[in-house]
Amino acid sequence: MNRPTPLTVLAVSTISCFALTGCFSPGPDGSPPASGEDGDARISIAMLQPPRSGLTPLSDDAFKLSRWSTAETLVVLNHLAEAQPSLATGWQQTTPTEWTFTLREDVTFHDGTPLTADDVARSLTTAATASPTPRILDGVDLTAVASDDLTVTVTTAVADPLVPQRLSSPQLSILAASAYDDDDAVDPVGTGTGPFILTAVDGTSGATLDRNNDYWGDPAAAAGIDVQFVPDGTARAAALRTGTADVVEAIPVGQVAQIDEDLIFEVPMPRTNTLYLNTESGPFADPQVRAAAREAIDRASIVSGVYEGRADVAEGLLGPALPWAADARADEYREILEQRPEPATVDGVSISLGTFTDRAELPEVAVQLEQQLEAAGFIVEQDVREYQFIEADALDGTFDAFILSRATVLDSGDPVAYLYSDFGCDGSFNLSQFCDPAVDEALRVAAALPAGPDRREAIMAAEAEILSRDAAIPMLHERVIQGEAAGTEGAARDPRERLLITGDTRADR
Repeated sequence: MNRPTPLTVLAVSTISCFALTGCFSPGPDGSPPASGEDGDARISIAMLQPPRSGLTPLSDDAFKLSRWSTAETLVVLNHLAEAQPSLATGWQQTTPTEWTFTLREDVTFHDGTPLTADDVARSLTTAATASPTPRILDGVDLTAVASDDLTVTVTTAVADPLVPQRLSSPQLSILAASAYDDDDAVDPVGTGTGPFILTAVDGTSGATLDRNNDYWGDPAAAAGIDVQFVPDGTARAAALRTGTADVVEAIPVGQVAQIDEDLIFEVPMPRTNTLYLNTESGPFADPQVRAAAREAIDRASIVSGVYEGRADVAEGLLGPALPWAADARADEYREILEQRPEPATVDGVSISLGTFTDRAELPEVAVQLEQQLEAAGFIVEQDVREYQFIEADALDGTFDAFILSRATVLDSGDPVAYLYSDFGCDGSFNLSQFCDPAVDEALRVAAALPAGPDRREAIMAAEAEILSRDAAIPMLHERVIQGEAAGTEGAARDPRERLLITGDTRADR
């Protein structure tokens, strides 16, 4: 199995700390520069993962653009996942398959061009025709056309009750025409509409943003944002302890005891730590072998041993961040789960287990899982790398099992998109290589229903169908630990991981 030695881990942490300090350019007293030209403080942040796709909004990198408040969408969601105005001031469903959106007037892109309906149609069409398709549009045939300068008509092939919620996804951000000059890429530098202008990106090292003084809303409180990508959790924690960073993403549980508790904020997340099993090839193509793996896993010991109790044992794919999910696991739900096959007797079955280092707890989870699975008769070979170097293999089905920390309602505030992406036959993030007609039908039924109790009930029926086939084994629901230095105010603590630095965020040093 491939595990870094303690010396290697120490070396990586030390190098990352040096890189972090250098990026934030501390002054002679060891503190970072605090002011822009007008005396307002800039905000320094240490982020978990570097860009994987050049910060194109058509990938998961879109959520970085959203968390920096540089790229905006037509719609935003409130805490109840209800659609609220943003670049669109209103919308109307004119037919079962057609929606009309009215745009905000006097909005200017960062490159100085005005926002028009043509710009919106271009951005949405680019996303809808991209390959791979942004996951919020998995299974959705969507077109967008400009009706006039400030009106856009969005049409879907079939009735879709969640069109406004879909258009809140950061992957459907609206950018200026200049973002699309290159046919092979979408460039967000200087092409958004938000309160901060993305001015420079240093590969996978960092990014720089300045305040947008021509923003259509209130100007940002901070002069700008200085971003450093710090995959190593020890280095991120050090940045908070030393005051090198104002806001730090995802402090590892093991580092919390070394940090002033007043700087730590625990945010319940719609994020599930899940073991995906390869249902197409290898040992886990056998449903009874998958059942044996499911029965071998002790979730509670992982929560206590790795997360020090700062997580919730998973009863399903959807966790306590969606409080309605637990109540919906009633008689019909349990009846579906009773259809699961009996576990096979396992004796010396070799399996490959993959995960990544970017989330510090996952390699520790892999160690615990290895012990539990080997106690049940499996022989486990681990492969642990940085996410950017392992994602392609995971998507190709290289591993028999893969541990992933997965957001379940990241895009629309509704879990159907996640379930379809991960478990639909045509899903774009199907690590389990899973395809089952009954699951596809359950997802189709859920997707067709309007938001409300009936849709939630159908979602839980789909979850039960997935779990009854052991395509994935949910282990725990995470709580993210966000660090905020003394004097930092207004940083968003967002369960959906869409917001972090907003126009109201400031650092008082």
